[in-house]
Amino acid sequence: MFARLLSGRTPAKPAARKPGTRSPSGRGSVRFVSLSKSYPTGHGARKYIIRNSSVLFPAGRKVALLGHNGTGKSTMMRMISGAQDYDSGEIIRNGAISWLIGFSGAFHADLTGAQNARFVARVHGVDTDGMVDFVSEFSELGDYLHMPFRTYSSGMRSRLAFGVSMGVPFDCYLVDEVTSVGDKRFREKCAEAFHTRLRDSSAIMATHNLSQVKSMCDMAAVLHDGQLTLFDDVEEGLAIHKSNQRDSK
Repeated sequence: MFARLLSGRTPAKPAARKPGTRSPSGRGSVRFVSLSKSYPTGHGARKYIIRNSSVLFPAGRKVALLGHNGTGKSTMMRMISGAQDYDSGEIIRNGAISWLIGFSGAFHADLTGAQNARFVARVHGVDTDGMVDFVSEFSELGDYLHMPFRTYSSGMRSRLAFGVSMGVPFDCYLVDEVTSVGDKRFREKCAEAFHTRLRDSSAIMATHNLSQVKSMCDMAAVLHDGQLTLFDDVEEGLAIHKSNQRDSK
């Protein structure tokens, strides 16, 4: 069941194209059009997370979102997911874009883990019984899957959240520092599942883990002083990011 559901696609999903044939603005792409987001800092001033930026996160690419602490990477990821408003401009999402992988904040506290999984499956058009079977096998929660979510420990919540996230095939996955939880064996299980999903999907990953960037990403987006710059070469993006970090100290 684990392998069958993980490799499955939604019926409306067109067949995956061979590498290099996918349109950059096709399913799985995210486009910023003159996008701006800022916060007031007092005395009439504002801190810009991003200012009047127009960029394209291409379909099929795995983009590392880089920036030192406080630049607003998490805010940007929430904007892409639709959970955060922006000041002006537009975000054009092509295809099914995930919520932040591993995020458990949207689960209903009084529903069981299984009931929460069924609800997510219905919303995203996934077979509900298949979703529960998948989450049960993946999360290894046992009888706790049928207990109220409010009774879960933080680790159990993460297991449920990651399992549900992997149970829905998306065109683009959003990851904010969360790709695995639990012990070494379970982390390896999470990594395997995530790599399987990414074979035919895009991803935008906000992370400080540079080894993860090099192993999983083929593009980099550097956020610095309200400007977002995309690099087709990951190493070039990492070099600019490291330079920005040195200048900010």
